Amino acid sequence: MEGKRVSVEQLKQAMAADVERLAEEVAEAMNAARDGRIIADTEELVRQANAVFRERLYEKAIRLLQDQQEAFSPSARRPAKQRGTGDDVSDSERASERA
Repeated sequence: MEGKRVSVEQLKQAMAADVERLAEEVAEAMNAARDGRIIADTEELVRQANAVFRERLYEKAIRLLQDQQEAFSPSARRPAKQRGTGDDVSDSERASERA
């Protein structure tokens, strides 16, 4: 699997906007919490934001790995299959024709 790895830098770059959005959602939830009810008012909102982030991270990591694998795929570099001549005669039949 050499050359087919996803780097931390690739994931950071792919997820930059998602990290920003997660931070915004968490900050928004924290700032909207009522005094004395921080956990009660924010826990579910932050959990949901994290769930969405986790799914996006996993999807993007899979997509990056698939892109890497396709870039190194032997089938991506394989020349088109050669067509036969239309003459489907076996070698043994050709030999008998020459005799």
